[in-house]
Amino acid sequence: MSVDTGVRGVKLPAGWHASEGTLARPLELSGHGLHTGQHVNVRILPAAATTSSGERHGIVFRRTRKGQVLGTVPADPALRRSQPLCTMLHANEGVGVRTTEHLLASLLACEIDHAVVELDAEEVPILDGSAQPWIDAILPCGRTALPQKKRFLRVLQAVSVADSEGAARREMRVEPADDYALSVHNNDLKGFGDMEWHGRLTPRSFAEEIASSRSYGQIKWAVPAIVVGYLRGVPILRGARTSCTASIVGKRVIGGLRQPDEFVRHRVLDLVGDLALAGAPLLAHVTARRPTHEMNYRLLAALLGTQGAYEWVEADA
Repeated sequence: MSVDTGVRGVKLPAGWHASEGTLARPLELSGHGLHTGQHVNVRILPAAATTSSGERHGIVFRRTRKGQVLGTVPADPALRRSQPLCTMLHANEGVGVRTTEHLLASLLACEIDHAVVELDAEEVPILDGSAQPWIDAILPCGRTALPQKKRFLRVLQAVSVADSEGAARREMRVEPADDYALSVHNNDLKGFGDMEWHGRLTPRSFAEEIASSRSYGQIKWAVPAIVVGYLRGVPILRGARTSCTASIVGKRVIGGLRQPDEFVRHRVLDLVGDLALAGAPLLAHVTARRPTHEMNYRLLAALLGTQGAYEWVEADA
């Protein structure tokens, strides 16, 4: 993506730095993939704001095997590919990275705008099923401010997407606002009732209210999904464990919930991570009813595909 010129300035939203940033030192972490079940080692490396060719760097995934680089995959919505229960990016040369959402949300919330994420398997590790381990690993590394002003994607007109009808209807809408606000409603699990989260997204609110919420699901549905995945050659939940998900049996969660409304908070986490593919925080109010990864992407694609619906802006401290 080329560096923008003539970008308009806006007042810096409260809670955000005035400049872009990268890691102060490399980060190393390992775990296993939720869907592939494969062990993966991850290194996140500092990066300049622009590449040697003058393009904006952003977040770039680099796949390796036995020390050799297989290819790179920028965090770009144009590279998103539909996969069950996760977000996957796939480059033209055939290299892919799946389950990017928790890491992308964490990097955005920690204001790491430019970095190289190096991993030796296809899937970003699920860790404990939340973004908390990423936050706990990124913050001690420190943040180096870069010369570039912090940029945001400002929404200028409302855009919405929807599917289905009645109680199963999924709806999403993004509209103009002076900061990054979200209103998310979720009722996709019988026996747990309606859950809602409303708030302004900042690095602090993400770390305190959203990051610890885990991926979740009914065990009775997970087992058949794993079997179907094997039959179709698609990795689905092969690494799912009670240690990395809020595993539901009947109307209870094994080990209990971290918050009474943990499920909707995790929907917020996934939504933030999927919208992070835009390349910057939004200045918008996002409303979502029963969001999924597919619906999150549809909203982002509709926004970016609607002429005059957004503009890039830079923060004036």
